Amino acid sequence: MSVVIDVSGVPLDRVSFAVSPLAELGAALHVLAEPSHHPGLLDWAARTRAQLPPDLADRLHEADILWRSTRSDLFLPGGTAPGPVATPGPLATPGPLAAPGLVAAPGPGASGLEAAGLTEELDAWDRLDDDAFVVAAVEISCATSFAHSSPSPLRRAEDRRRARELAAARGPRQAAFADRLLEDPQKVRAWLRRLLEDCEQHFFGEVWQQVRPRLAADARHKNELLKRRGLAHAVAAASSAITLDTERHLLVIDKLQDGRVRAPSAGLVLLPTAFGWPHLVVRDAHGDRPVLQYPVAVPELPPALSLAVVRQRLDAVAHPLRLRLCRTLARGPHSTTELADANGLTAPEVSRHLGVLKKAGLTRTRRQGRYVFHELDIELVGRLGADLLGNALR
Repeated sequence: MSVVIDVSGVPLDRVSFAVSPLAELGAALHVLAEPSHHPGLLDWAARTRAQLPPDLADRLHEADILWRSTRSDLFLPGGTAPGPVATPGPLATPGPLAAPGLVAAPGPGASGLEAAGLTEELDAWDRLDDDAFVVAAVEISCATSFAHSSPSPLRRAEDRRRARELAAARGPRQAAFADRLLEDPQKVRAWLRRLLEDCEQHFFGEVWQQVRPRLAADARHKNELLKRRGLAHAVAAASSAITLDTERHLLVIDKLQDGRVRAPSAGLVLLPTAFGWPHLVVRDAHGDRPVLQYPVAVPELPPALSLAVVRQRLDAVAHPLRLRLCRTLARGPHSTTELADANGLTAPEVSRHLGVLKKAGLTRTRRQGRYVFHELDIELVGRLGADLLGNALR
């Protein structure tokens, strides 16, 4: 399973690594709503939630349908340039959700670029018509495949009913929020903007000052890689779960999800996030520039495993006999003869099963005299659950 972004026909200068305070706020709000997804941020989430004014906490709970389990498209804008390495020309023509795009800095020729703040990104919301705003807000399906562009729930009763059903499945407060959105999108838009401005005042303003230099540096580095070594190197540096199929011009994102997105000639935007690990979030803008939000590297964490490797290891231990062998090997190194005698099997049968375990990387061998001893990689097997969860949450 994977999400594929077709980048054929997209000029390299229309692919950009950028920063977005709105996208980072969406990632931070998700951490507050689902801290169990982010064990490294549990302390931050607990401290921040404890310091929230009760009224703000209540309003965040009311609107968390927009970021709890599925990130609303409203929180994945096109981003802004981290510095003068980006090219202002082609990227300065964003679609409706990508506004404000790149902002030219004052000066001779306006050759520099400066990043817009949260206020400017929220101003872009005000420029959306009601249909575009509501469609982006109700992208809340938990389906594992990308759907086609959704019709506006403001236009047809059937689409309104479907949007209400999706919201009601999340809870009564979420259903009430969806009802308000469908009945008066302008009022909800103003209410939501005030909510996010209050978040900036109470906690996110300080957070953004802390993480923005790191995100801007990451984006600058990736833009330099993009310019000097090409897209394959740049996306590989962003995440080991992203690869470029150079023959078919496809970006392949290793996820427990199926989908195909076509990047238009307007290009593609990649946004680093300090709050995103282990998630890789893709916005299919249905004709607008797609957006891919990736977590910046966390040095203390092991590299993310591909879904294929995790599946191979789970298949290896799923066989009852191999599971018995793992139990024995977990107690200490054993030879093939010992394992065969203990399990009433022939040495070739045991060797065949040991081969499966070793190919999956779950065991290692060492020679002692004329005997070969097999042992279980305890640390690696101990990470199996975390590796599975990391792929499920990616």
